[in-house]
Amino acid sequence: MPPKPRKRSRRSRRPVCRGVRGATTVEGTNRELILTATAELLERMVQANGIEPEDVASAIFTTSPDLTAEYPALAARLMGWRDVALLCGHEMAVPSGLERCVRILLHWNTTVLASDVEHVYIHGASNLRPDRSELEELRRQLEGAHEDRSGPDAP
Repeated sequence: MPPKPRKRSRRSRRPVCRGVRGATTVEGTNRELILTATAELLERMVQANGIEPEDVASAIFTTSPDLTAEYPALAARLMGWRDVALLCGHEMAVPSGLERCVRILLHWNTTVLASDVEHVYIHGASNLRPDRSELEELRRQLEGAHEDRSGPDAP
C-alpha cells in the first residue's frame, strides 16, 4: 500500500506557484522503459505532495542526451494530464552528468509553503539533490578557489 501524503502543518494564505522537482534513471533507452520510469516518478511526486492534476500549471520534462526514443511528457498525457502545458528537452551534456536520466519540474498552484514541498529523487538519481550542508561545503570550496586565483600574486 503506498504511503499517504504527509499532513502539512503550515500553509500560505493564498495559492502561489511552487516548483516540485524530481528525477529518476531509466533501465534502458527504449520507449517503454522511458514511459514507465517517467510515470513512476510523476506518480510519486503527485503522491508525496498531494498534487491534483488540475492544480498543475505546467511541467517541464528533460532527459539526458542518450534518451531519444520517446518524449517523457507522453507519460503524463497517458495518465490523463490533457489540460496541463507540457514541455520536453534535453539536459546539458556535462561530462560527469548522469546517464539515462529523466527530470521533471512541476509548476504547482498550491497553498503549501516552499519548505514543505517534497522533491522526489529515485533509483540512480537519488543522489542528485545534495542537502544544504553539501551545498555549503561546495560554496566554500568555490570561494577558496576564487581567492587562490585572485590572491596577492594574481595579475
